[in-house]
Amino acid sequence: MENTLRVSREHCFDYNIVWRDDFADLPSLLEDLDLSATKICIVSDSTVAGLYADEVMNILSGKYQVNTFVFPAGEEQKTLDTVRELYRFLIEKKYSRKDLLLALGGGVTGDLCGFAAATYLRGIDFIQVPTTLLAQVDSSVGGKTGVDFEEFKNMVGAFYQPRLVYMNMNTLNTLNDELFVCGMGEILKSALIRDASLYQWIGEHRHEVLNRQPEALAHMIRECCRIKSDVVESDPTEQGIRAILNFGHTVGHPVEKLMHFSMLHGQCVGVGMAAAVWLSCQKGLLKESEMKFILQLNRYFGLPDSVSGLDADEVLKAMGSDKKASDGTTKFILLDKIGHAVVETMPISELRGAVESILREA
Repeated sequence: MENTLRVSREHCFDYNIVWRDDFADLPSLLEDLDLSATKICIVSDSTVAGLYADEVMNILSGKYQVNTFVFPAGEEQKTLDTVRELYRFLIEKKYSRKDLLLALGGGVTGDLCGFAAATYLRGIDFIQVPTTLLAQVDSSVGGKTGVDFEEFKNMVGAFYQPRLVYMNMNTLNTLNDELFVCGMGEILKSALIRDASLYQWIGEHRHEVLNRQPEALAHMIRECCRIKSDVVESDPTEQGIRAILNFGHTVGHPVEKLMHFSMLHGQCVGVGMAAAVWLSCQKGLLKESEMKFILQLNRYFGLPDSVSGLDADEVLKAMGSDKKASDGTTKFILLDKIGHAVVETMPISELRGAVESILREA
């Protein structure tokens, strides 16, 4: 099976996604990029840094001056305050525009480091080294970077592509079950919107996937990256078809925020997908049997399809504050069959039924 995927769009971006079983190949791949960097700053959170930062630093230190910027783990650290601390660190260490940032960790680290790279000295190269299933199939690919602003998720950001995405598949062995489930939310989303055959494959190989059989994980991750790269190449700044990647997110993001991040992103996407397939079925786009199968497979992987303690009005209000909402409407992603998504611009008020379908009493 191939271990490199090229992501490119003429005049926009061009980089490789590579799959390896360790970090050993990282220096040679950086050399192939013909960068002028003499310094690399590894950006990582306190959890991932304790597992992998020293190893990556030792591998790179033969050719580069390497520093490590570590911030406390957690979605609540994905803020401009953390970015400001990173700016100060880079300035004090005299990083120039020719140097390099390396995002080592999950989606929070990749988004935060990518945004800092896009804005420090008006742009500095960075690479993604994702260590979670969620980051490997979603946030590390596509060039969306950003941070949360107050209670608004991903409100400040930029489209900024990495020079390389380097995946060490063995980092998945250190994921706890909750983080693994979180990644499955984005994986099932990718198959549902774009590839019915992959969705069927996941269903047929669900036992191998849940048991983290390496070949099954490798196949699934590669196919999800291929789906996302195909969509991003056709619509790099989300002017059209790229919106389908938000399937499950229009409801999932408000739930994530209102639950004060006590639920992980992939879990909230699972809840959002449940609302979306309910509405798809109500509108006659999706068969009831398909809806039931989708919810059943979500549950098999441990994804929730409901949430307690929230009020429909507050969820709808949060949806109206989302960056994708405009004049009381939002783009809502529905399914007209497994493997094919459609985008509808809908009044937020018409989404009450979908929201109520995923709320349960505390």
